[in-house]
Amino acid sequence: MTDDLDEFGEINVVPLVDVMLVLLTIVLTTATFVVNGKIPVDLAKSSTASQNVPTPLVLTLTADGKLYLNDKAIMSLKTALQGLDKSSTIAIRADGKIALEHFVSLSDDLKNLGFNNVVLEVKRQ
Repeated sequence: MTDDLDEFGEINVVPLVDVMLVLLTIVLTTATFVVNGKIPVDLAKSSTASQNVPTPLVLTLTADGKLYLNDKAIMSLKTALQGLDKSSTIAIRADGKIALEHFVSLSDDLKNLGFNNVVLEVKRQ
């Protein structure tokens, strides 16, 4: 009878440690996606960029020319921005490797649609 009690006298913590390490891995991976954003864009660098500019709308232009509004792929800029407040600030996250012509064309399209508060998001050096 005493052998049965000794068998359950110790707690095995190895499974607990395994579960905690898996949870830690999930949290760290998720935190990386939250900080970096979902769409990989290599932003241009600037030494005079201001930090923490609040922008409710983010327009992302990737190196392959795809356009996203707040991390959702869009086909038509006009359709995606239809019904939004024209005084909203729109931040353009353009890949640093795209041709300047694509960025200028996108900012012109935004101005033609009536959005005058357009900023460029860059990475601070």
